[in-house]
Amino acid sequence: MKKFYQDEKDAYRRSIDMGLEGARLRSGGWASREGGRQERICRLAEAIKEAEAIVVGAGAGLSTSAGFTYSGERFDRYFSDFAQAYGIGDMYSGGFYPFPKEEIQWAWWARNIYFNRYVDAPRPVYQELLRLLEGKEYFVITTNVDHQFQKAGAEKGRLFYTQGDFGLFQCADGHTGRTYDNEAWVMEAMKAQGFEKDSKGVYQLPGHGQLSMELPARLIPRCPEDGSPVVMNLRVDNSFVEDAGWHRAAKAYGDFLDRHSQGRVLYLELGVGGNTPMIIKYPFWNMALSNPEAIFACINYGETFCPKELEGRGLCIDGDIGEVLEQLQGHVKGDAT
Repeated sequence: MKKFYQDEKDAYRRSIDMGLEGARLRSGGWASREGGRQERICRLAEAIKEAEAIVVGAGAGLSTSAGFTYSGERFDRYFSDFAQAYGIGDMYSGGFYPFPKEEIQWAWWARNIYFNRYVDAPRPVYQELLRLLEGKEYFVITTNVDHQFQKAGAEKGRLFYTQGDFGLFQCADGHTGRTYDNEAWVMEAMKAQGFEKDSKGVYQLPGHGQLSMELPARLIPRCPEDGSPVVMNLRVDNSFVEDAGWHRAAKAYGDFLDRHSQGRVLYLELGVGGNTPMIIKYPFWNMALSNPEAIFACINYGETFCPKELEGRGLCIDGDIGEVLEQLQGHVKGDAT
């Protein structure tokens, strides 16, 4: 297999190249599912125990399992005023709404960032995953932007957030090439809307239930270098800023893959859907196929499959990721019932 991190290409672009190569595997059909669900869970537990290295690929389904849902109770609780005023149905679609004023747009984004970046996930799914990885040589590539791996205790040097971070701003057109921490701004913007901190320091709805959907003009965020408009550091177009930290993480990912291109490697895909298969799913197929000792595993709701070429080395488990991780915990740690 070619060296993953090579020449002028960073690991992200090399990953996409490998994803394009891996996409062709779709045309050959899908591997059969050997054994029942519990048997596959047991086989995955053994693969985790025996793996010399584990490459985790985390998509939106992992955070959904942890309780970070963009609709339903969380949305109704914290965004009901925006839903009533503008007909917005969920946090994701609200990010594209043409609000009439910047003061309203940034009130929306302050809430969105806070509840999807600066609070802990309702369920300890990330912690369960890290417990499974204890003592293992592992690396995580994720398209999630909610920072939950680090909040759960993962080492920063083992993480590659490919698509950005809700906790960072950048200038709107990316011209400075830098990112800017937004935590202080978010906290001030939440207070300005009327949210109140509880005994644990977490912003909650005020007792009277009334919130402002508009920030004072002085709180509209600007680039600290030249006062130009800012946006979230999220990959939506070519203006996305890949800052120095992003490039360090890309190199660390590529170096890890180079060190573990052969041997007992587990490629563990968690909650990856159809939006960004070129970043995780298809490259994982390709890398597993290039290493006869490797195993590819996928845990997800309804989107669990792998190509026929990985027959016998592909483990697909359909179900809630958190529940499967709990079951794996018992097998890996030796206390399964």
